[in-house]
Amino acid sequence: MDSKNSSNEKVIGVVGVGSFGTAIANMLAEKNNVIVYARKKEVVHEINSNHSAQGKKLDSSILATNEPKDICERCDILFFMIPSSGFLEVVRTFAPFLFPYHLIIHGTKGLSLNLKPGETLDTVKRLNRNQILTMSEVILQETVAVRVGCLAGPNLSKELIQGQPAATVIASKYNEVILEGQRLLRSEKFQVYGNSDIIGVELSGVLKNIIAIAAGALAGLGLGENAKGLLISRGMVEMVHLSNALGGSVKSVFGLAGIGDLVTTCNSVDSRNYTVGYKLAKGESLEEILASMDEVAEGINTVLIIKAFLETTGLRAPITENLYKVLFEDLEIEEALQFLMKYPFSVDVDFV
Repeated sequence: MDSKNSSNEKVIGVVGVGSFGTAIANMLAEKNNVIVYARKKEVVHEINSNHSAQGKKLDSSILATNEPKDICERCDILFFMIPSSGFLEVVRTFAPFLFPYHLIIHGTKGLSLNLKPGETLDTVKRLNRNQILTMSEVILQETVAVRVGCLAGPNLSKELIQGQPAATVIASKYNEVILEGQRLLRSEKFQVYGNSDIIGVELSGVLKNIIAIAAGALAGLGLGENAKGLLISRGMVEMVHLSNALGGSVKSVFGLAGIGDLVTTCNSVDSRNYTVGYKLAKGESLEEILASMDEVAEGINTVLIIKAFLETTGLRAPITENLYKVLFEDLEIEEALQFLMKYPFSVDVDFV
């Protein structure tokens, strides 16, 4: 074990030390003993020696390990803060050391694919709901853990690290998970709400990333607040229909994980998804943008998955469909905007 302390004291575990994982670890450390998991030994050494993770400051009381067995044995409660691209691999790595008594809350706003061996998104092309997994569904499928929840909302890491006021929602089918999340994270500057619709909350956090990319593109084109208001309102309608088709509650789209996070990420240069759209509108290629980013913009993978899902339904999602063409079929952003302006929306709100 590469850790500063090997005591058997129960602590709170955080898996992943990216920007969001670091922010959550620091917030948890205000009231709890915390240990974090990092895959790379050099990052573990940096945390234990310098109290920082890849340059991001960590509370001096936080310890680190690179052994899944160690953190699982020492922690009954684990926060998984892993990008969706590596989420399945990490969960499978932890699976042998997880038991039904573990309580897991994840903060990943992404989707995973549930495909047969050898299949890829390119070979399948059309996805049904059973082939799309939220992160809580990944945990339930790959481990024996039962008490699973998610954390979602307008939670930009930079602002959380600065201690600015914010709020989040803990969603789970189990009230115990919600109460534990609230107990551990709630503070004078961080409000924590509860929601029993975990799928709806996860989907809201995922789908808003698509609209955030589009919002960045509008800003990159130099368009005004009227256009942004149009995009956000039509984007919310699109989120409602997609969430409903994927098994989420409409109500969750109107909560912190939905419209709360949507408004935040559609207006923030600190949002990775917004940044992707902005740079696209400024003429950079997707490959150039991805190469310049330290962390994943989850909305790109989400566009791919939702586009494949749309192929199996009669549902239309014009923002998602046109953004797919911009990202992967060389459609000019200006052309996509013209199409959306001419799209025959005839009803303002059609889901209530």
